[in-house]
Amino acid sequence: MPELLDLHFLGEEQLVGTYLLDLDDGLTLVDCGPATTLPVLEKRLGELDLGVADLRHLLLTHIHFDHAGAAGALVAANPRIKVHVSEQGAPHMIDPERLERSARRLYGDMFDLLWGPVTPVPAENIELVGRRVLGLECFPTPGHAVHHVCYMDAEGTLFAGDSVGVRWPPSDYILPATPPPDVDLEAWHTSLDEIERRVPDTLALPHFGLVEEPEEHLKIFRHRLMLWAEIVRRGVSAREFADEASRDIDSQTARFSELTDLLRHSYLGLKRYWSTAAAPS
Repeated sequence: MPELLDLHFLGEEQLVGTYLLDLDDGLTLVDCGPATTLPVLEKRLGELDLGVADLRHLLLTHIHFDHAGAAGALVAANPRIKVHVSEQGAPHMIDPERLERSARRLYGDMFDLLWGPVTPVPAENIELVGRRVLGLECFPTPGHAVHHVCYMDAEGTLFAGDSVGVRWPPSDYILPATPPPDVDLEAWHTSLDEIERRVPDTLALPHFGLVEEPEEHLKIFRHRLMLWAEIVRRGVSAREFADEASRDIDSQTARFSELTDLLRHSYLGLKRYWSTAAAPS
């Protein structure tokens, strides 16, 4: 089983995590969190009598900073680490300037507090993912982001990134995460079809933890994704969307959603999607 390391993002438990795998080709992280959580990652590894020097691979589901922000710093600390990423995501790991500029527009003054410094990954440390990566199946899962992929091990654990939503235990409430700029609902449903076709036994969520009932989780997620999309399609304001989308959210989910500004970002992503869909071709 993968070892889930809680990165205590923003000082909170069960908000952002990474998965440590002991593979034939060496110790591997699936996603690594932002640079701001690197000291906690080092501490978590130390509790296992490990360090960054023991890592050999980093599998990225996608390149958003809460999943990949620490990649460059990890490689700087251990140049033997290979960073496995999609073909679409790789250029932004090598030269993250455009990605950082876009994220700074979205997060404003909060960027540095949330994500910290952005360090490029040298091109020689980048490995483009294919259908098999270090013995795991790998397949594209666009929708949340065009550069998103998932990994699945032989035991049926699917490392899902943000392709199947987020939740914050002890709550089991499932939230979509639909930030700009490249949410694509049609592609997302195709990705969910591909996930369901593989019949995973467990979903490994970076936000947060292992889901032992994937079928029910995927059913709820797909329904809520389209519910949120329909709310935004009606032309409501960001405030109206937040009020309607959060009507049945429990207090913990509401608090963590506020900490991450998830509802505002999800509104902006879905609004951009509908604007693009309505534009003449």
